[in-house]
Amino acid sequence: MVSPVRVWLNRTYAENVFFMDQLRRNPHGRPVEIHATHADPDSPVLAAADTSAPEPENLSPAAYVEYALDQCARRGIDVFVPVLHQSALAARREDFAALGTALLAPPAEAIRLFANKAVAYETVRRIGVPVPPWWRVRDEEQLLAAVDAIEADGGKACFKPTGGEGGVGFRIITRAPFSMLHLTGFPSPYVPLELVTRALRRTERSVDWLVMPRLDEPEVSVDCLTGPDGEVRLAVGRTKNGRRRGFTLDPAWIEPARLIARSFGLHGLTNIQFRTHAGEPVLMDVNTRPAGGLHQLSECGLNAPWAAVRLALGDDPGELTPDFLGSDYAVVPGPRALLPAFPHQRTQAPPPPPALTPLTAEAGLGMASVLPVGSTPQAAELP
Repeated sequence: MVSPVRVWLNRTYAENVFFMDQLRRNPHGRPVEIHATHADPDSPVLAAADTSAPEPENLSPAAYVEYALDQCARRGIDVFVPVLHQSALAARREDFAALGTALLAPPAEAIRLFANKAVAYETVRRIGVPVPPWWRVRDEEQLLAAVDAIEADGGKACFKPTGGEGGVGFRIITRAPFSMLHLTGFPSPYVPLELVTRALRRTERSVDWLVMPRLDEPEVSVDCLTGPDGEVRLAVGRTKNGRRRGFTLDPAWIEPARLIARSFGLHGLTNIQFRTHAGEPVLMDVNTRPAGGLHQLSECGLNAPWAAVRLALGDDPGELTPDFLGSDYAVVPGPRALLPAFPHQRTQAPPPPPALTPLTAEAGLGMASVLPVGSTPQAAELP
Protein backbone atom coordinates (compact mmCIF):
# COMPACT_ATOMS: atom_id res chain seq x y z
CA MET A 1 0.00 0.00 0.00
CA VAL A 2 1.32 3.45 -0.95
CA SER A 3 1.97 5.63 2.07
CA PRO A 4 0.14 8.97 2.20
CA VAL A 5 1.90 12.26 1.61
CA ARG A 6 1.65 14.34 4.77
CA VAL A 7 1.27 18.08 4.07
CA TRP A 8 1.12 20.90 6.63
CA LEU A 9 -0.35 24.36 6.01
CA ASN A 10 0.34 26.83 8.80
CA ARG A 11 -1.69 29.97 9.57
CA THR A 12 -2.92 30.42 6.01
CA TYR A 13 -5.85 32.21 4.39
CA ALA A 14 -9.32 30.71 4.15
CA GLU A 15 -9.29 30.24 0.38
CA ASN A 16 -6.63 27.56 0.74
CA VAL A 17 -9.40 25.06 1.46
CA PHE A 18 -9.40 24.70 -2.34
CA PHE A 19 -5.64 24.08 -2.33
CA MET A 20 -6.35 21.21 0.05
CA ASP A 21 -9.18 19.87 -2.12
CA GLN A 22 -6.89 19.74 -5.14
CA LEU A 23 -4.20 17.84 -3.26
CA ARG A 24 -6.73 15.17 -2.37
CA ARG A 25 -8.03 15.01 -5.96
CA ASN A 26 -4.56 14.53 -7.43
CA PRO A 27 -4.47 12.69 -10.77
CA HIS A 28 -2.12 10.00 -9.44
CA GLY A 29 -4.62 8.87 -6.82
CA ARG A 30 -1.93 9.25 -4.14
CA PRO A 31 -3.41 9.47 -0.64
CA VAL A 32 -2.75 12.84 1.00
CA GLU A 33 -3.16 13.67 4.67
CA ILE A 34 -3.36 17.37 5.51
CA HIS A 35 -2.47 18.97 8.80
CA ALA A 36 -3.52 22.59 9.43
CA THR A 37 -2.80 25.01 12.23
CA HIS A 38 -4.26 28.44 12.87
CA ALA A 39 -4.75 30.93 15.68
CA ASP A 40 -8.34 31.57 14.56
CA PRO A 41 -10.58 28.70 15.69
CA ASP A 42 -13.11 29.65 13.01
CA SER A 43 -10.70 29.33 10.10
CA PRO A 44 -12.30 26.90 7.62
CA VAL A 45 -8.89 25.36 6.84
CA LEU A 46 -9.03 23.69 10.26
CA ALA A 47 -12.27 21.90 9.42
CA ALA A 48 -11.05 21.00 5.92
CA ALA A 49 -7.86 19.35 7.22
CA ASP A 50 -7.50 15.75 8.34
CA THR A 51 -5.90 16.92 11.57
CA SER A 52 -5.70 20.41 13.02
CA ALA A 53 -4.38 22.24 16.05
CA PRO A 54 -4.39 25.74 17.52
CA GLU A 55 -1.22 27.72 16.95
CA PRO A 56 0.58 29.38 19.84
CA GLU A 57 0.30 33.14 19.64
CA ASN A 58 2.88 35.89 20.22
CA LEU A 59 5.88 33.71 19.40
CA SER A 60 8.94 35.43 18.00
CA PRO A 61 9.97 34.25 14.52
CA ALA A 62 12.83 32.25 16.06
CA ALA A 63 10.54 30.61 18.61
CA TYR A 64 8.00 29.87 15.89
CA VAL A 65 10.66 28.03 13.88
CA GLU A 66 11.32 25.76 16.86
CA TYR A 67 7.58 25.14 17.19
CA ALA A 68 7.42 24.28 13.48
CA LEU A 69 10.36 21.89 13.67
CA ASP A 70 8.66 20.10 16.55
CA GLN A 71 5.39 19.85 14.59
CA CYS A 72 7.17 18.36 11.58
CA ALA A 73 9.05 15.83 13.69
CA ARG A 74 6.04 14.70 15.73
CA ARG A 75 3.61 14.54 12.82
CA GLY A 76 5.94 13.17 10.15
CA ILE A 77 5.35 16.05 7.76
CA ASP A 78 6.62 15.44 4.21
CA VAL A 79 5.87 18.89 2.74
CA PHE A 80 5.42 22.11 4.71
CA VAL A 81 3.68 25.05 2.97
CA PRO A 82 4.42 28.05 5.23
CA VAL A 83 2.75 31.46 5.12
CA LEU A 84 3.33 32.86 8.61
CA HIS A 85 7.03 33.62 9.32
CA GLN A 86 7.93 32.32 5.88
CA SER A 87 11.34 34.03 5.79
CA ALA A 88 12.49 32.73 9.19
CA LEU A 89 11.34 29.22 8.31
CA ALA A 90 13.06 29.26 4.90
CA ALA A 91 16.33 30.28 6.57
CA ARG A 92 16.26 26.95 8.42
CA ARG A 93 15.46 24.84 5.36
CA GLU A 94 18.29 22.38 6.04
CA ASP A 95 17.02 21.73 9.57
CA PHE A 96 13.62 20.78 8.16
CA ALA A 97 15.27 18.62 5.49
CA ALA A 98 17.12 16.74 8.24
CA LEU A 99 13.70 15.74 9.60
CA GLY A 100 12.54 14.58 6.17
CA THR A 101 10.39 17.68 5.57
CA ALA A 102 10.57 19.59 2.29
CA LEU A 103 9.80 23.30 2.59
CA LEU A 104 7.59 24.60 -0.23
CA ALA A 105 8.95 28.16 -0.17
CA PRO A 106 11.59 30.27 -1.94
CA PRO A 107 14.99 30.99 -0.36
CA ALA A 108 14.93 33.35 2.62
CA GLU A 109 16.90 36.03 0.73
CA ALA A 110 14.26 36.20 -2.02
CA ILE A 111 11.42 36.32 0.52
CA ARG A 112 13.09 39.23 2.34
CA LEU A 113 13.74 41.07 -0.93
CA PHE A 114 10.12 41.01 -2.04
CA ALA A 115 8.79 41.79 1.44
CA ASN A 116 9.74 45.43 0.79
CA LYS A 117 8.01 46.75 -2.32
CA ALA A 118 10.29 49.74 -2.78
CA VAL A 119 13.44 47.61 -2.67
CA ALA A 120 11.77 45.05 -4.95
CA TYR A 121 10.86 47.66 -7.57
CA GLU A 122 14.39 49.02 -7.67
CA THR A 123 15.91 45.54 -7.90
CA VAL A 124 13.49 44.22 -10.54
CA ARG A 125 13.97 47.30 -12.70
CA ARG A 126 17.68 46.46 -12.95
CA ILE A 127 16.92 43.19 -14.76
CA GLY A 128 14.73 44.93 -17.32
CA VAL A 129 11.23 44.35 -15.95
CA PRO A 130 9.09 47.51 -16.33
CA VAL A 131 7.85 49.05 -13.07
CA PRO A 132 5.53 52.03 -12.57
CA PRO A 133 6.81 55.44 -11.43
CA TRP A 134 7.08 55.33 -7.63
CA TRP A 135 8.22 57.40 -4.69
CA ARG A 136 9.25 56.18 -1.26
CA VAL A 137 7.60 58.53 1.25
CA ARG A 138 8.24 59.01 4.96
CA ASP A 139 6.81 62.47 5.70
CA GLU A 140 4.30 65.09 4.57
CA GLU A 141 6.73 67.01 2.36
CA GLN A 142 7.72 63.89 0.42
CA LEU A 143 4.06 62.88 0.07
CA LEU A 144 3.01 66.25 -1.37
CA ALA A 145 5.91 66.23 -3.81
CA ALA A 146 4.99 62.74 -5.04
CA VAL A 147 1.27 63.56 -5.39
CA ASP A 148 2.03 66.77 -7.29
CA ALA A 149 4.33 64.92 -9.70
CA ILE A 150 1.78 62.16 -10.34
CA GLU A 151 -1.10 64.57 -10.87
CA ALA A 152 1.01 66.79 -13.15
CA ASP A 153 1.44 63.73 -15.37
CA GLY A 154 -2.33 63.15 -15.44
CA GLY A 155 -2.39 60.32 -12.93
CA LYS A 156 -4.25 59.66 -9.70
CA ALA A 157 -1.98 59.10 -6.70
CA CYS A 158 -2.31 56.11 -4.38
CA PHE A 159 -0.17 54.72 -1.59
CA LYS A 160 0.42 51.55 0.40
CA PRO A 161 2.96 50.39 2.96
CA THR A 162 6.25 49.17 1.51
CA GLY A 163 5.66 46.00 3.55
CA GLY A 164 2.48 44.00 3.99
CA GLU A 165 0.20 42.00 1.73
CA GLY A 166 -3.38 41.56 0.65
CA GLY A 167 -4.00 45.24 -0.09
CA VAL A 168 -3.75 46.21 3.59
CA GLY A 169 -3.19 49.96 3.88
CA PHE A 170 -3.90 50.72 0.21
CA ARG A 171 -5.55 54.12 -0.31
CA ILE A 172 -6.29 56.37 -3.29
CA ILE A 173 -5.75 60.09 -2.76
CA THR A 174 -8.39 62.62 -3.75
CA ARG A 175 -8.35 66.42 -3.58
CA ALA A 176 -12.07 66.51 -2.78
CA PRO A 177 -12.70 67.64 0.82
CA PHE A 178 -14.28 65.22 3.25
CA SER A 179 -18.07 65.41 2.88
CA MET A 180 -21.25 63.39 3.04
CA LEU A 181 -20.14 61.70 -0.18
CA HIS A 182 -17.61 59.79 1.91
CA LEU A 183 -20.33 58.66 4.34
CA THR A 184 -22.82 57.26 1.85
CA GLY A 185 -22.72 53.91 0.13
CA PHE A 186 -20.04 51.35 0.86
CA PRO A 187 -16.67 52.27 2.40
CA SER A 188 -14.24 53.47 -0.23
CA PRO A 189 -10.44 53.38 -0.58
CA TYR A 190 -10.51 57.09 -1.49
CA VAL A 191 -9.14 59.43 1.17
CA PRO A 192 -8.87 63.25 1.01
CA LEU A 193 -5.29 64.51 0.80
CA GLU A 194 -5.91 67.02 3.59
CA LEU A 195 -6.81 64.19 6.00
CA VAL A 196 -3.68 62.28 5.09
CA THR A 197 -1.39 65.27 5.62
CA ARG A 198 -3.13 66.14 8.88
CA ALA A 199 -2.62 62.57 10.12
CA LEU A 200 1.06 62.71 9.18
CA ARG A 201 1.53 65.95 11.11
CA ARG A 202 -0.13 64.52 14.22
CA THR A 203 1.37 61.05 14.34
CA GLU A 204 4.43 60.09 16.34
CA ARG A 205 4.78 56.90 14.34
CA SER A 206 7.07 56.70 11.33
CA VAL A 207 5.60 55.76 7.97
CA ASP A 208 7.20 54.03 5.02
CA TRP A 209 4.88 54.32 2.04
CA LEU A 210 5.13 53.54 -1.64
CA VAL A 211 3.35 56.31 -3.57
CA MET A 212 2.58 55.71 -7.23
CA PRO A 213 -0.03 56.39 -9.91
CA ARG A 214 -3.10 54.25 -9.71
CA LEU A 215 -2.53 51.50 -12.26
CA ASP A 216 -5.09 50.48 -14.86
CA GLU A 217 -6.78 47.14 -15.40
CA PRO A 218 -6.55 44.44 -16.46
CA GLU A 219 -4.76 42.98 -13.47
CA VAL A 220 -2.87 39.84 -14.40
CA SER A 221 -1.68 37.44 -11.70
CA VAL A 222 0.84 34.98 -13.08
CA ASP A 223 0.99 31.79 -11.04
CA CYS A 224 4.47 30.26 -11.29
CA LEU A 225 5.94 26.95 -10.24
CA THR A 226 9.74 27.02 -10.22
CA GLY A 227 12.17 24.24 -9.38
CA PRO A 228 15.29 24.49 -7.20
CA ASP A 229 17.27 24.53 -10.48
CA GLY A 230 15.68 27.90 -11.28
CA GLU A 231 13.69 26.59 -14.23
CA VAL A 232 10.02 27.57 -14.39
CA ARG A 233 7.73 24.55 -14.80
CA LEU A 234 4.45 26.49 -14.90
CA ALA A 235 3.48 30.10 -15.69
CA VAL A 236 -0.16 30.93 -16.40
CA GLY A 237 -1.80 34.33 -16.03
CA ARG A 238 -5.18 34.87 -14.42
CA THR A 239 -6.78 38.08 -15.66
CA LYS A 240 -9.09 40.35 -13.67
CA ASN A 241 -11.07 43.19 -15.19
CA GLY A 242 -13.83 44.27 -12.84
CA ARG A 243 -15.92 41.20 -12.11
CA ARG A 244 -14.75 39.32 -15.19
CA ARG A 245 -11.91 36.82 -14.77
CA GLY A 246 -10.07 34.78 -17.35
CA PHE A 247 -6.70 33.27 -18.32
CA THR A 248 -3.82 34.28 -20.55
CA LEU A 249 -0.52 32.98 -21.93
CA ASP A 250 0.32 36.32 -23.56
CA PRO A 251 4.14 36.75 -23.46
CA ALA A 252 3.70 40.41 -22.46
CA TRP A 253 2.68 39.15 -19.01
CA ILE A 254 4.24 35.69 -18.88
CA GLU A 255 7.82 36.45 -19.93
CA PRO A 256 8.49 39.16 -17.28
CA ALA A 257 7.11 36.78 -14.64
CA ARG A 258 9.37 33.97 -15.84
CA LEU A 259 12.35 36.34 -15.80
CA ILE A 260 11.65 37.38 -12.20
CA ALA A 261 11.14 33.78 -11.04
CA ARG A 262 14.38 32.63 -12.69
CA SER A 263 16.49 35.64 -11.72
CA PHE A 264 15.64 35.56 -8.02
CA GLY A 265 15.31 31.82 -7.47
CA LEU A 266 11.62 31.93 -6.56
CA HIS A 267 11.40 28.19 -5.92
CA GLY A 268 8.01 26.63 -5.36
CA LEU A 269 4.68 28.35 -5.95
CA THR A 270 4.70 32.12 -6.32
CA ASN A 271 2.38 34.74 -7.75
CA ILE A 272 3.59 37.75 -9.74
CA GLN A 273 1.07 40.52 -10.37
CA PHE A 274 0.96 43.09 -13.15
CA ARG A 275 -1.24 45.98 -14.21
CA THR A 276 -0.79 48.61 -16.93
CA HIS A 277 0.61 52.14 -16.89
CA ALA A 278 0.38 54.32 -19.99
CA GLY A 279 -0.94 51.24 -21.81
CA GLU A 280 2.05 49.02 -21.01
CA PRO A 281 2.33 46.10 -18.56
CA VAL A 282 4.21 46.97 -15.35
CA LEU A 283 4.97 44.99 -12.23
CA MET A 284 2.58 45.55 -9.33
CA ASP A 285 3.64 42.98 -6.71
CA VAL A 286 5.51 39.72 -6.15
CA ASN A 287 4.02 37.24 -3.67
CA THR A 288 6.46 34.57 -2.51
CA ARG A 289 3.62 32.20 -1.62
CA PRO A 290 0.79 30.41 -3.46
CA ALA A 291 -2.00 32.79 -4.42
CA GLY A 292 -5.44 32.37 -2.91
CA GLY A 293 -6.86 32.02 -6.42
CA LEU A 294 -4.37 29.34 -7.52
CA HIS A 295 -7.08 26.68 -7.58
CA GLN A 296 -8.78 28.54 -10.43
CA LEU A 297 -6.16 27.08 -12.79
CA SER A 298 -8.19 23.87 -12.56
CA GLU A 299 -10.42 25.53 -15.18
CA CYS A 300 -7.43 25.05 -17.52
CA GLY A 301 -6.97 21.41 -16.55
CA LEU A 302 -4.06 22.11 -14.17
CA ASN A 303 -3.55 20.90 -10.62
CA ALA A 304 -0.78 23.29 -9.52
CA PRO A 305 -0.79 22.34 -5.80
CA TRP A 306 -0.15 18.68 -6.58
CA ALA A 307 2.54 19.53 -9.15
CA ALA A 308 4.28 21.65 -6.48
CA VAL A 309 4.15 18.85 -3.90
CA ARG A 310 5.58 16.40 -6.43
CA LEU A 311 8.41 18.79 -7.23
CA ALA A 312 9.14 19.36 -3.53
CA LEU A 313 9.45 15.60 -3.07
CA GLY A 314 11.88 15.26 -5.99
CA ASP A 315 9.35 13.93 -8.51
CA ASP A 316 9.75 16.50 -11.30
CA PRO A 317 6.44 17.05 -13.16
CA GLY A 318 8.27 18.63 -16.13
CA GLU A 319 7.01 21.60 -18.12
CA LEU A 320 3.31 22.20 -17.46
CA THR A 321 1.49 23.99 -20.28
CA PRO A 322 -2.31 23.98 -20.35
CA ASP A 323 -3.87 22.27 -23.37
CA PHE A 324 -6.68 24.82 -23.21
CA LEU A 325 -7.57 28.05 -21.44
CA GLY A 326 -10.81 28.04 -19.48
CA SER A 327 -13.64 30.37 -20.40
CA ASP A 328 -14.20 33.67 -18.62
CA TYR A 329 -15.81 33.39 -15.21
CA ALA A 330 -16.81 35.27 -12.07
CA VAL A 331 -15.86 34.54 -8.47
CA VAL A 332 -18.75 33.93 -6.07
CA PRO A 333 -18.76 33.02 -2.35
CA GLY A 334 -19.77 29.64 -1.03
CA PRO A 335 -20.21 28.03 2.41
CA ARG A 336 -17.55 25.90 4.07
CA ALA A 337 -18.02 23.96 7.30
CA LEU A 338 -16.32 24.98 10.53
CA LEU A 339 -15.28 22.81 13.42
CA PRO A 340 -18.19 22.43 15.86
CA ALA A 341 -15.89 23.46 18.71
CA PHE A 342 -12.30 24.51 19.01
CA PRO A 343 -10.55 25.65 22.19
CA HIS A 344 -9.48 29.27 22.24
CA GLN A 345 -6.12 30.08 23.74
CA ARG A 346 -6.40 32.23 26.83
CA THR A 347 -3.93 34.34 28.71
CA GLN A 348 -6.01 34.34 31.88
CA ALA A 349 -8.64 32.18 33.54
CA PRO A 350 -12.02 32.39 31.76
CA PRO A 351 -15.00 33.88 33.60
CA PRO A 352 -17.58 31.43 34.97
CA PRO A 353 -20.13 30.41 32.31
CA PRO A 354 -23.58 32.03 32.48
CA ALA A 355 -26.53 30.01 33.67
CA LEU A 356 -28.01 27.93 30.85
CA THR A 357 -31.50 29.12 29.93
CA PRO A 358 -34.00 26.94 28.07
CA LEU A 359 -33.50 29.12 24.99
CA THR A 360 -29.72 28.68 25.12
CA ALA A 361 -30.02 24.95 25.58
CA GLU A 362 -32.38 24.63 22.64
CA ALA A 363 -30.11 26.73 20.43
CA GLY A 364 -27.16 24.52 21.35
CA LEU A 365 -28.87 21.55 19.70
CA GLY A 366 -28.99 23.22 16.31
CA MET A 367 -26.87 22.48 13.26
CA ALA A 368 -23.18 23.38 13.23
CA SER A 369 -22.75 26.83 11.77
CA VAL A 370 -21.10 27.45 8.42
CA LEU A 371 -19.18 30.50 7.32
CA PRO A 372 -19.47 31.79 3.73
CA VAL A 373 -15.82 32.13 2.86
CA GLY A 374 -13.52 31.28 -0.03
CA SER A 375 -14.51 31.39 -3.70
CA THR A 376 -15.39 29.03 -6.49
CA PRO A 377 -14.94 29.72 -10.18
CA GLN A 378 -18.13 29.58 -12.22
CA ALA A 379 -18.41 30.36 -15.89
CA ALA A 380 -20.54 33.45 -16.35
CA GLU A 381 -21.55 35.96 -18.99
CA LEU A 382 -21.47 39.36 -17.34
CA PRO A 383 -23.94 42.13 -18.05
